[in-house]
Amino acid sequence: MMQQTISIELIKEFVIAAHGDFGKVQELLEEEPGLLHASYNWGNDDWETALGAAAHVGRRDIALYLLERGARMDIFAAAMLGYEEIVKAVLAVQPNVIYAPGPHGISLLHHAKMGGEQAKEIFTYLKSLQ
Repeated sequence: MMQQTISIELIKEFVIAAHGDFGKVQELLEEEPGLLHASYNWGNDDWETALGAAAHVGRRDIALYLLERGARMDIFAAAMLGYEEIVKAVLAVQPNVIYAPGPHGISLLHHAKMGGEQAKEIFTYLKSLQ
C-alpha cells in the first residue's frame, strides 16, 4: 500500500500557522493528521516542526495541543513549557545540548525566556550554566 505524500506547501502553511494561529493549526491537523510530525526546511538545513514553531514564539496553547495530539517532545518545547525535569534530564546526559541551536538557530535559553513566568525557573537554571 502506498502512502500519500503531504505537499511541501501544506507543511509550510502548517508550520507558519503554528507560530500563532491556533484555529488554523487545528483545522489543518484535522484535515491532514500526518502534519503532526512533518518538518519544513527553510533553507540551509533550518528544519522546523509545528511544535518547534510554537515553542520559539512562546505559544504554550499550540504546543500543548500538538503534544496532546502526539507530537514528539523536544528539549526546546520542554524549556518553553517550563518542564524542568525533562530539561535537566536531557542536560544531565548530554550537557552540550545547551549550546545546540533550535529552529532558526534560536537558543535553548531564548525558548525558556519565551515561556514567561511558567518557565522562569528553567530560564534561571539555563542562565546559570552559561
